[in-house]
Amino acid sequence: MAMAVLVGAAMAGAGGMSAAGQAAAFGPANPFYAESTLSYHAPPFDRIKDTDYQPALEAGMAEQIKEVEAIANNSAAPTFENTLVALEKSGQLYTRVAEVFDGVTQANTNPTLQKVDEIESPKRAAHDDAIFLNEKLFARVEAIHKQIDSLGLDAESRRLVDVYYKHFVHQGANLSAEDKAKLKKLNEEESTLENGFRTKLLAATKEAAYSTTDKSALRGLTDAQLEAAVEAAKGRKVEGYVLPLQNTTQQPVLVSLEDRATRQAVFEDSWNRAERGGANDTRDTIARLAQLRAQKAKLLGYANFAAWDLEDQMAKTPEAAVNFMDELVPASTANAVAESKEIQAAIDSQGAGAAQKGGFQLQPWDWDFYSEQVRKAKYDIDDAQVRPYFELNNVLQNGVFYAANQMYGLTFKERKDIPVYAPEVRVFEVFEASGKPLALFYCDYFKRDNKGGGAWMSNFVDQSKLLGTLPVIYNVANFSKPAAGEPALISFTDVTTMFHEFGHGLHGMFSNVEYPLLSGTNVPRDFVEFPSQFNEHWASYPAVFDHFAKHYKTGAPMPAEMAAKLRKADKFNQGYMLTELLAAAELDMQWHTLPATAPLQNPDEFEKAALERKKIALATVPPRYRSSYFTHIWSEGYAAGYYAYLWSEMLDDNAYQWFAEHGGPTRANGERFRRMVLSKGYTEELGKMYAVWLGGEPTAGPMLKERGLVEDGAGK
Repeated sequence: MAMAVLVGAAMAGAGGMSAAGQAAAFGPANPFYAESTLSYHAPPFDRIKDTDYQPALEAGMAEQIKEVEAIANNSAAPTFENTLVALEKSGQLYTRVAEVFDGVTQANTNPTLQKVDEIESPKRAAHDDAIFLNEKLFARVEAIHKQIDSLGLDAESRRLVDVYYKHFVHQGANLSAEDKAKLKKLNEEESTLENGFRTKLLAATKEAAYSTTDKSALRGLTDAQLEAAVEAAKGRKVEGYVLPLQNTTQQPVLVSLEDRATRQAVFEDSWNRAERGGANDTRDTIARLAQLRAQKAKLLGYANFAAWDLEDQMAKTPEAAVNFMDELVPASTANAVAESKEIQAAIDSQGAGAAQKGGFQLQPWDWDFYSEQVRKAKYDIDDAQVRPYFELNNVLQNGVFYAANQMYGLTFKERKDIPVYAPEVRVFEVFEASGKPLALFYCDYFKRDNKGGGAWMSNFVDQSKLLGTLPVIYNVANFSKPAAGEPALISFTDVTTMFHEFGHGLHGMFSNVEYPLLSGTNVPRDFVEFPSQFNEHWASYPAVFDHFAKHYKTGAPMPAEMAAKLRKADKFNQGYMLTELLAAAELDMQWHTLPATAPLQNPDEFEKAALERKKIALATVPPRYRSSYFTHIWSEGYAAGYYAYLWSEMLDDNAYQWFAEHGGPTRANGERFRRMVLSKGYTEELGKMYAVWLGGEPTAGPMLKERGLVEDGAGK
């Protein structure tokens, strides 16, 4: 986000070179010194060394602070041009390096980059403070805001004034000098702890991977999965087999593992990954983070962190977000309980004669394995039979890209001449239907031990007509890498993830705005997930699905009967999936509605009580993320915001219903959606913009119907 790389003061940090020393070390030999000469100003990864980032960051901060001070101390009366446009033009070096550094440290980090991140994180937090707590600068912004009706500004420029003013106030611009000093210390400690959490969790997740030398413990895995486990073990220089952990509580391999003891071990490795004691235990870190955020909120005049954080979101208040979630809990948990009874019946029907069959009560590590059996029995569908129809490159080219072509006229050309930060990364140039260049798109789909968990999208370069830049977008995921020479056969869940992240990509690519601050995905969290979740629908839409769901060996389309069963089965297990997501979102909100007077919490006790309080503590349905590895809320900017996935789901299901009622994913509908929503960035008030496009306010009914939790026509 543009806001994330706005500047502040360059400060020396423990273990790092002074700002002056770093600036002196920065010169024309550094690849960030000048704007990239590659297409779209893409990062010159073939020239960038780990040692280039820190001096470039320091020089960028030093340069931009001079620009900001010049704006703040301008003797001329404040105007839109000499203050806000000047701010939007400032810090181009810092933005250039920060966006690349942030991308690489999340997707391809190493000890050198982690150390740089550790040193620079508090300095970068101080950057934001140096802008948003600058009294002279705020006085100019405030003066422009007071005159807004007499300035003759266009709608987007008025929006820029409003967003800047509100953000200054939100960040503490109206605090006293004494309270600003306190806020700076809180922000610095928060940034340090967030970075520490990220580093600890990456190491903890790697260390907690399940390993064994006993091949029989892995019964049920395919040959390809076993080969990948051998490769993972070789990569870690250990004997036998390694099953790396993904960032969620449940692990994909639990669907296949026949040995119950192995399933339990994998689950417990995942559940306890960051609670093993020692250097990588995150519990003390998150307890202090929650306390810090509550103290920060109080200083800013709010009852709790969520109240402060949600002020500029669509939900506006934690009460609105909590009420929205609470309304979903009864239907969600009731369906999850009903699903658990079906699974228990399947377990009981197998009898207790065999070591791993029957005679036990369902536990979390059993759910995926036996729910898959129930799914097969109900829908006669087998994941192993489905995967050959989802070869990753074919899904990308003939699914993700095809849908974008059909709806928006886009075409894609792979660029082998653009350097990348890791060998697995691919780059595509994106063109309009007219042939006009639109964007660069990087995709990095396979798991690495030095990559953060989950999947995400961001920019290396933001779109801005003011700066004359086109978007450079990347998608990152953590799919299991196939053994050498083997095809990358993925699950339908992975297919959906590809469509999801590309939906974010489209939001960034289609941005057509003047100012960087309002560009692309720089929107509130509870809207930013809407375009991505909406794009998921096309993964199963027949006209798109039939174009990519083809056998990787023969090219034969998935049999119609199998495809129909897969779509029908897509509604299966929705009680479980919504409950685990709700549990995590409710847990997040409980952490971030703690008052500043609350004592330091014991994370395990707090988590247990919070889930029970919200009536979502189902023994067999753990939260999608446990507090101790809930990276979204502790280090990825989703604090008090994980509900956004559900809020956005409500928006996306209403949108899909609109498309269904208006002819589906036609070019006309796609162009209307692009023009009225995807191209707008944050240039309009989002609730109003959405309602104008939809033709009314969204409701929860389509969401519950889409998940199969209510009958058609119910839940309006």
